[in-house]
Amino acid sequence: MTLGRGLLVLGCAAVVILALLGTLPMRSWWLLVLAVPALILDAVDGAVARRTGTVSPFGARLDMETDAALLLVLSVPAAATAGWWILLIGLLRYLFVAASALRPLLRAPLPFSQFRRTTAAVQGIALCLALVPLFPVAAAPVVSAASLALLVVSFGRDVLYLERRG
Repeated sequence: MTLGRGLLVLGCAAVVILALLGTLPMRSWWLLVLAVPALILDAVDGAVARRTGTVSPFGARLDMETDAALLLVLSVPAAATAGWWILLIGLLRYLFVAASALRPLLRAPLPFSQFRRTTAAVQGIALCLALVPLFPVAAAPVVSAASLALLVVSFGRDVLYLERRG
């Protein structure tokens, strides 16, 4: 299921490249046709893995990285539409990984967090909303800013937890 999501993310990346080349608009229904099923599958893939007994650390990591890749891909056209700073939604995971290279404490495993999980889902929903062609362009920065603020809080909580634990 996660590999299928990965293919949808690759499709999203192809649509974004076509948009950057000017072949498609930045706010494209084609992008949403691929991104929305990827987000829906993300909501159920963990439950399916648990029910089928196929849960593994590799699968969990693949799921997380697929989520991060989708957010990065979706943040590009959203940034082109509503402001460069929206790229932070897609880049924050990678900035955290880069920081962990400098600060080994950040590499420690984190306990399960429903807040973290919900925050990740909100990011995908907010970026998709910002990319819906019928959604007001003026509202995209507002939705994206609220989403980014939530993401910063989530990462901040994790960093504080890891620092205090270390």
